[in-house]
Amino acid sequence: MKRLIVITLVLIAATALITVKYFKNLNTSGTHAGNVIRTIPDNAAVVFEFTNEKSFYDIYAGNTLLTNLTGEQVITDLDTVRNVLFNNPALQSFFTGRNVFVSLHPSQSNQIELLLTASAAKDVDLTEFDQLAKQKNTGLLITPLQIGEKRGYNIYFNSLKKRFYLINIDGNIFSGSFSKDLITQNANYKPDREKQAFMLLPDQQNSNSLANMYINYEHLGPLFTQIFKNSNTDIFKPFRILPALAALNLNFKNDAVMFNGYTNIQRDKRGTYLNVFTNQQPVTNILKDLFPSTTAYALSMAVSNPAGFTTDLTDFQTRAGLKTEKDALFAKIKKETGINLIQEFTQLLGNEFAVVTTRYQEKIAIINVKNGSKLRPFMANISGMITDDVGQFNYTKLPFFLLGDAFNAFKRPYFKIIDNYLILANSVKELESYNDTYMNRKFLNKTEQYVKFDNLLAERGNVAFFIHFKNSQLILRDGLKDDFYFAYKNNSLSWRNFYGASFQFAATDKNFYTNFCLLQNMPDTTVSKKTD
Repeated sequence: MKRLIVITLVLIAATALITVKYFKNLNTSGTHAGNVIRTIPDNAAVVFEFTNEKSFYDIYAGNTLLTNLTGEQVITDLDTVRNVLFNNPALQSFFTGRNVFVSLHPSQSNQIELLLTASAAKDVDLTEFDQLAKQKNTGLLITPLQIGEKRGYNIYFNSLKKRFYLINIDGNIFSGSFSKDLITQNANYKPDREKQAFMLLPDQQNSNSLANMYINYEHLGPLFTQIFKNSNTDIFKPFRILPALAALNLNFKNDAVMFNGYTNIQRDKRGTYLNVFTNQQPVTNILKDLFPSTTAYALSMAVSNPAGFTTDLTDFQTRAGLKTEKDALFAKIKKETGINLIQEFTQLLGNEFAVVTTRYQEKIAIINVKNGSKLRPFMANISGMITDDVGQFNYTKLPFFLLGDAFNAFKRPYFKIIDNYLILANSVKELESYNDTYMNRKFLNKTEQYVKFDNLLAERGNVAFFIHFKNSQLILRDGLKDDFYFAYKNNSLSWRNFYGASFQFAATDKNFYTNFCLLQNMPDTTVSKKTD
């Protein structure tokens, strides 16, 4: 018996020791990642993390996926830094197997700047760079660099004919960029220990991930301002003002970029329209099956509890200072028509509604209702009827107050009820166009490429943005700044080689589970291959 007790105590002690060491290692890993990402200037909107090792690069060898995502020049620049500088025998052991963070920053120039940040092996010595500078035929010209208190190196790549600036940020953490302005900003950056610019992944999830993406949604705005002529473009707009942080994992596919993970709302900041959906449950998304084949981009929304959504939307609009205007509008409607419109509309509201922008820049709202026949009398009473089926609202901003910010483009829209769908448009012609699409089933989901794309998406969610790149080309031509559109349209490797992209939110614990998907175009099978 004594022997059994002793053995049991030994096993408990051994288990405790192993557990302590295990969690100590996890904490060290998490602290390390946090220490590195904290040195990145907090104006970064997106940060990509991956491990600098051969196995990662082998996965994408011969694949144009990443090149289409970043552009050929960026990949060439990054490959040169890796192969010529960090794979040099003098430095290779310090940076191989280390996690690298590539962050995107707005700038004063006509391009988005990249910053590379990584922690080297603890025994790295700056004199190693001095020794490398003395070597011949390395393809590098290395000279010392001092920015404030930070030491570093000005590295000229002969093959690129451009300079790369590398500085020792803190301890064994190094940062580098081809932008002198950005590296200077980084050298002078003083992180706020009380402020969290990015959300980190749990340690075990990080260690098992091929690559990660961190997003600060509020910082997407300056990037869009840099890319688009009009910073108020409605492409991805609700997401760009959301006070939230995301940490997503890469799921490898050879023809698609796919990330999933969590988006956490920052509760200490003012809420936005998308916050309203955090109280809902994910809903099976079927309204997208009614998107016209001409869809350029669309914002879809789904609610499990329409009455709860209406209540939360009212609270949000009240906090936004819209209560007086909203109350006055619906009081006027009640006085003139006898209809309590908010109550009647909410009782008939279905689970999904969407705003679609077509390649011709038409805007169509598709709203699922429980019973189209019951809704028709209410719509007729608040509208001027043009035909038996088509009318125009008599009151301004009704869609905005009933369904929220996504419907701000419809001031006094025309409407038509088709089956159990309320269709809104800003002209009768646009309404007739969608009616033709519906009756003749000219939907996007009738195409093979869309079906393949849709199969990659989550079936259930609450908010989703979708863009079809080919259908969006004219909109992008008019909206993108000249340099960005030229790169998009004329480079052989660019985003135009993608079929579409989707960003999905599914509410969970007052936050969002998030899926991002970017699918490459299918090979053109109509082009015959040359025979030997």
